[in-house]
Formats: sequence, structure tokens, C-alpha cells
Amino acid sequence: MLFKLKSVRTHFSGLIFFQNYQRNLWVKPSHRYGKYNEEDDDDKDPKLRNTKENQLDHFYLYKSKGQHLLTNTRILDAIVRRTNIKPTDTVLEIGPGTGNLTVKLLEAAEKVVAVEVDKRMVDVLHKRVAENGLQERLNVICKDAMKVEFPQFDLVVANIPYGISSPLLAKLVYGRNPFRSATLLLQKEFARRLLAEPGDADFNRLAVNVNLVADVEFVMDVSKREFLPCPKVDSSVVIIRPKPELPDVNLNEWRAFTRTCFGKKNKTLGATFKQKKKVMQLLKLAKTTSLNKENPPTGNNYECDEYYDGKYEDGDTDGEECFASSTSDLEMNLFKEKIVGILRKGGFEDKRPSKVSNEDLLHLLSLFNQAGIYFHDHVKPNDLGNANAAYLS
Repeated sequence: MLFKLKSVRTHFSGLIFFQNYQRNLWVKPSHRYGKYNEEDDDDKDPKLRNTKENQLDHFYLYKSKGQHLLTNTRILDAIVRRTNIKPTDTVLEIGPGTGNLTVKLLEAAEKVVAVEVDKRMVDVLHKRVAENGLQERLNVICKDAMKVEFPQFDLVVANIPYGISSPLLAKLVYGRNPFRSATLLLQKEFARRLLAEPGDADFNRLAVNVNLVADVEFVMDVSKREFLPCPKVDSSVVIIRPKPELPDVNLNEWRAFTRTCFGKKNKTLGATFKQKKKVMQLLKLAKTTSLNKENPPTGNNYECDEYYDGKYEDGDTDGEECFASSTSDLEMNLFKEKIVGILRKGGFEDKRPSKVSNEDLLHLLSLFNQAGIYFHDHVKPNDLGNANAAYLS
């Protein structure tokens, strides 16, 4: 249920904008966090649109678009310091807002590439950077960070809108652009999940998939009172450093495998893999993968493509019924025994994924693959750039 909330006018000091003037911002509260959408109903309101067009010293900040500006200079300085910027570095800043952090990054780096979807913010950012004489080192991309292809960069600094934390993190750590580190300001709960270890109550697929390719370091917590408008929850700063060497594993296969294991993370792996639906799914994929190895397809026009990412879509039963009708009970039982045998051989049958390390999960996946059991189409290449299809949690 949606609630219509009133706007609250908030005054900023020179802490946020230029020292030689103050700018009034209007805060539009919302019941939830989300990503920016230019088609938002608020922007269709003629009164709000006229306010934005005719009053240059006023504009709205929308909580519903994740627009929370960090205003504490001590924390901003700490973020820059912990990022370890070199004078020759190009820094990718995602969501610069009005430039509180951008100016500090420009003073330390050779170049900053700022990705900001809100045109109003971009205008303020350009003016502020120009007043500081740093405009030659700033490149602003006014597009959605999830849809744009990032240029080359050395470091990432981002105050990530809570609504896109998972897909944006996937785009960074599984993307094609190499980088030294990413200093990210995240929702505290999300950061805690990211930092979780096997056995922790918060251990999850997000931590498993990120830690396969990167190390995560906690930096500090940031109170919600340091933002304007004030969000409902606190934040945390973490630094993500890509690992110099990656395990010898197909990343699409790994993601599909962990999706299966962590579907019910407190269930034992034996209980998860003994389910009739899962057995049928893996048998179908094993058969198709075997055929594809003998006759590699020329495209991705598969008859039952919903099986290829290691899962069925909820409510899609046509493929299951089609395959089940052509598979005997004996074949299903033999394949189920094969799966259980692998779990027992590795000592995984009674283990819960929430207590299993990445090394053990890699070992289990290798046992399955060696036995001809796969979780993703074996002949499809890794699509590391397709972050939208590779959510981590």
C-alpha cells in the first residue's frame, strides 16, 4: 500500500554546496528505497516540474530514488584517504550527487568519471566543479549506471543507491574492466551480509559469490544522521579488492550451482538435491549438455531454455511435464542415486550450505562436473559483462 507523504523543505549549508553561496533543496520523502526512474510519477506533476524549471535555487531530493547525500566532511575525507588514490589514477564515481565527494576525488586523482542519472544533479555538479577549477579532469556520464558501459578506470568510489546494490556489485566484480579496488558506501545490513563467513547467521550466496573473485574489507559504519535526507537505516563503508588469480571454474556454472545450494540455505545439501524437481532438472541438463558436446549448437534457440541457468521459473511447468513424460522412473531413480553418491563421497550429504566454505563448494562442484552433472549450459561462454542477469543474492 502506498502512502502519499508531504514534501519537507530542508536548508543546506556551504558544507554541501559552494562556500560562496547556499542552495535550498527540497526533500521528497518516500516509503521505500529504489533506483532512479525518469518516468517517476512525481516528475509528471506539473507543479513539481515548474518548480524545478523556474526556481534555479530549489530542487527536490527523492528518497524513492536513493538520493541520500553524505554531508560529513570527516567521513568524506576518510573515504578518500582509505581509497589510496594515486595522482595518475582514474576514479569511477557512481552516483556523485551534488559533488560532495567528487571535488575531493578530483583533488587527489588525475581524472574522475562520474556516472549520474539525474540531470539536475549533473548541472549542480558541473557548476560546483567549475568553481573549483577542476572541470578539465571531470567526465560526467548522465546515464543509468546499470545500463551504461563503464570506460576504463583504476578505482571505484560509490555511494550506491540501496535498491541496486546487488546488481551493481555484480557488474563490478564480474565485469570485464580490471580495477584495483572499489570503496563502496552500502546499507549496513547489505554490508554485513557481504562480510559474512561460513557459520555466521548472515552467511549467504552474496558472500559466497563475491568472495570467489574478491576480498572484502570493512572500513567503518556511517550513521544515517550523516545523510540528507536522512534514510531509515545506517550505512557501512567497505573496500572490495579483486583477487589477482581466480579459481579454475566456469563462472556461469558457479553462479547456477550456488543458486541451487543456497535456495534454502538451512536445508542440508542432501535434502536439496534429492528433491524430485531438482533431480529432473539436473537430468535434463546432463542429457542436453552431453548432446551439445557432440553437436555444439550454433545459437541459443533451445527448446526448453528455462532449464539452462540451473532453475525452473516459478509457475513454468510445461518443460517439466514434457521431459518427465519421456523419462522413466528407473532412469530418474538411477540418476538420483548418482547425485546422492557424489554427496556422500565428498561428505556433503548432511552439511548445510550456510556452514560450507568456498573451497568445499568448489570441490563439490568439481565432483558433480566430473560425473557429467552440470548446473548451466556447458557450451555457453562466460558472459561476465551481463551483470543484470547475474544477481548475487
